[in-house]
Amino acid sequence: MTAQHESLLRDVTLRDGLQLTGKVLPVERKVEIVRGLLALGVPALEIGSMARPDLVPPMANTMELIAALTPQELQRCWVWVATPRHVEKAAAAGVRNFQYCFSASDAHNRANIGRTTEDSVAAMPDAVRLARAAGGEIQLCLATSFTCPFDGPVDPERVLAIANDSRTEGAADIVIADTLGQAHPAQVSALIAAVRDRTPRRRIVFHGHDTWGMGVANTLAALAAGATMVDGALGGLGGCPFAPGASGNTSSEDILFATRPHWFTPAKLATLVGLTERLLADLGEPNRSRAAEGARSKAAAFEWVIPG
Repeated sequence: MTAQHESLLRDVTLRDGLQLTGKVLPVERKVEIVRGLLALGVPALEIGSMARPDLVPPMANTMELIAALTPQELQRCWVWVATPRHVEKAAAAGVRNFQYCFSASDAHNRANIGRTTEDSVAAMPDAVRLARAAGGEIQLCLATSFTCPFDGPVDPERVLAIANDSRTEGAADIVIADTLGQAHPAQVSALIAAVRDRTPRRRIVFHGHDTWGMGVANTLAALAAGATMVDGALGGLGGCPFAPGASGNTSSEDILFATRPHWFTPAKLATLVGLTERLLADLGEPNRSRAAEGARSKAAAFEWVIPG
């Protein structure tokens, strides 16, 4: 079985996907999307953020969404956190999967979270302790692992140093994020392989953006190098409001079409495309998924094209 077939997609539409839209989706719509994606077989979702609502308005109703989901649904859902206090609040609401995120570059961490990277690393043991006390798991998520919008290229050794820091060792997973979508496949392959070979054994997650059209290629390179979970968003939605130049995430539809997990069928692609089109219509956003475009083509003899 190939690494691609063993991989898990985590759809991040409801967090990273919505951040730049400027619109707050009603809780009922978010619940509908969560349940629609889980019913299709999407293994994991990122559903929201504990970021301040005045800074990231589309995340304002994350706590209401958490309250609307069942414990069983929350077992497959992740929430973005940046401080031990975030973990504490989310855990009290029922969250058990925490993505503790900060940037490999100081300049972006200051813009995004308001502190140095060292401050975020220093606080991580408390975040780990709180997550474990709640019976949960925590990920170490390193934004700007390749490039920073303010400082330019990020030294891979800086990423590896953070991954090897004793204060981050409580993380079950490590997320390597191409926040700006500026990495290319050889870079992604090299860094994922270095994390695999030179840091504590953890599940490796790749979070990519498609700014320069390398989203699917970088995702496949990450999988071949040892990542087993990859992030995507419906229709290629997304981007970081504190990272000038960042654009949409790699499309979930494109990742699924490329990797073909066992549960993904032409009928499920059709359902997913419909779900995406309704969401994008609500948001007034374009569909950047090439697989969705292909599914709406006139090549009727191809089983992945949607009939009619």
